[in-house]
Amino acid sequence: MSETIERPYILHMFTATPQMSPFDVNMAADAGYQVIVPYCNVQPGMVANLTQDAIFSRGPKGVSRTGIFIGGRDVMQAADMLDSARQAMVPPFEVSVFADPSGSYTTAAAAVALVERHLGKQFGMELGGRRVLILGGTGAVGRVAAAMAASRGADVTIASHHDQARALGVSAEIDQRFGIVTKGIGVTTPEALRGALADAEIVLATAIAGVQVMSSADLGFAKRLLIAADVNAVPPEGIAGVNVMNDGKPIEGLPDAGAVGIGALAIGNVKYQVEHRLFMRMRTGGKPVYLGFPQAFDEARTVAAGLG
Repeated sequence: MSETIERPYILHMFTATPQMSPFDVNMAADAGYQVIVPYCNVQPGMVANLTQDAIFSRGPKGVSRTGIFIGGRDVMQAADMLDSARQAMVPPFEVSVFADPSGSYTTAAAAVALVERHLGKQFGMELGGRRVLILGGTGAVGRVAAAMAASRGADVTIASHHDQARALGVSAEIDQRFGIVTKGIGVTTPEALRGALADAEIVLATAIAGVQVMSSADLGFAKRLLIAADVNAVPPEGIAGVNVMNDGKPIEGLPDAGAVGIGALAIGNVKYQVEHRLFMRMRTGGKPVYLGFPQAFDEARTVAAGLG
């Protein structure tokens, strides 16, 4: 008597870095993938061959239980690898692919979606036309948040505490890649930072963990501030007065200004839901999908809208 064996759900995880993120491995397992295989030090030129190795071995039915995840740290490289994987497909041998390097796509999506939510809920405003300052904006999350906010019509400035030339370069790179308009500035002195804060309506802090980029003294210069969002969950706060648990509460130290804060755990809650939903969409959707930061942002806006 023949026995039918149900094919397992397999996820192949590509990263250009020496190791895959344990966070993403856990998320994939919790979404129902049964066999999870990381491939480290994967360069962009290797993606097509790895993809075709994955799709041809299981047959048209097996590919529905196969997925590819792209990690790493370089947001542009991950986008290129996603494109390479898509171009390597040979329908009906086609699998779903999800890119989220360093969690930057889902984290940035969560932060910008929550900013949108509170702008509407507390100020009756849309993101379009608002002046957005991204501190630590040259990193992975900052770059993606800049692209998302600019795509919604915001006036986005990418700021670096270390190197104005780097900020200008990142701005030019994402403008060309995504057909948007941003600015790059250096805030290498307190005076430069406070000058930038004077015009900002929304501040996103996306610097590395454990670094404060906006002090309590700096807050007093942000006269037009509506919302400050901080992705840093490691003390000290990235933005003074924005507690990690805050989700639209008034910023400490600005009792009369009306500005509200969004903390790292509020952002993290939405980020977690977005990543889980995208993994589930890959595994259960029934047809191949390609998930990058636009899809992450759409999902984050749905999650944020459901928070009430």
